[in-house]
Amino acid sequence: MEFILEDITEDEVARRRGVYTPLTDTVRDLVDAVIRTEVGEDALADAQRRIAEIVADLRTEQMDGPYGVRHTRENTGMAWGNAVIGVRNALAPPLDIEHVPDGVRSEFTLGAAYEGPPGQVHGGVCAMLLDHLLGNAASYSSPCYTGTITVRYLRPTALGALVAQAWVTEQNGRKRIARGTISDAEGVTCEAEGVFIVPRSAVDGPVVRWSEG
Repeated sequence: MEFILEDITEDEVARRRGVYTPLTDTVRDLVDAVIRTEVGEDALADAQRRIAEIVADLRTEQMDGPYGVRHTRENTGMAWGNAVIGVRNALAPPLDIEHVPDGVRSEFTLGAAYEGPPGQVHGGVCAMLLDHLLGNAASYSSPCYTGTITVRYLRPTALGALVAQAWVTEQNGRKRIARGTISDAEGVTCEAEGVFIVPRSAVDGPVVRWSEG
């Protein structure tokens, strides 16, 4: 996998995060508002016009292609376009992942934008979040690719406050096996097990915390 080096300090990372996070949060609110609004057609047309003007302004200066994974001189990863943790991605929940003694953990809330069955989280969204959590747990010393992942849905996952966690159960050479769950207030709703592969290029390279937001 290709990484982009940005020779910036941790203070600069924090400053940029502070600049982009409010904008992304507002766009995330916009997505939720569009799904749930019941204003009239004239108001919708006016909103579309104003949003289109803002999009045009933001398009005046843009990078080529996706954001990628960037890291600092201290090898702190900035996956800010990531679909799960991206600071600049309003489609991301986003997950704030905490490293705990036995793996990783995240508390988050999924709203209307993540609905599948009425009032429930789309199963594909659950799979995406578990894939990321398991991969993050497996990438404790070097980045990994997902080899296979199996998700078992125990019962519907209601929209709202949720907790996800993941941990490594086995390591054999470049192969790591991880397990994880998503839970609501009543317990586990779905669980997953995945096989993750460390790229050959990363075996002898520096530790890169590439999965951090």
